[in-house]
Amino acid sequence: MTDRFERRRRPQTVGPVPGAGGWLSLDDDRLLHRIESLPVDHRHDRDLLEVVRSSRHFFVRQEAAKRVQDREQLKAFAGDRHIAQVLVRKMTRAADAGYLETILRESRHLEVRKAASAQLRLLREERAREGLPGRVSADWPAR
Repeated sequence: MTDRFERRRRPQTVGPVPGAGGWLSLDDDRLLHRIESLPVDHRHDRDLLEVVRSSRHFFVRQEAAKRVQDREQLKAFAGDRHIAQVLVRKMTRAADAGYLETILRESRHLEVRKAASAQLRLLREERAREGLPGRVSADWPAR
């Protein structure tokens, strides 16, 4: 059975990508500084996603993914174990439960399954604190 979230390994690039423009032309230290210095209400998801899609070192890609504001954009990277861990940790609404359950069932990466399981547990605990049923399911309305 093929994993719908499967992604082939590709070589990682350390440092600027030859011939690349924009943020990918920066060395790792400058790129990380650019990412970390973004304000909370930045408008750089497009630049961040370019870094996430790149072959830069997984740590650089993870840091970029952490700063992406529109988590829906990260769903395309569910097969990437480094980005999927960031993705599932950004899922905090009951409406995200169905997607987390799918990742938990279908991901071939143990780290991703563990992160999805932990996030589902947090959702259940939050629902319990709010006095709502403990089962989190995809058909619950978003808050």
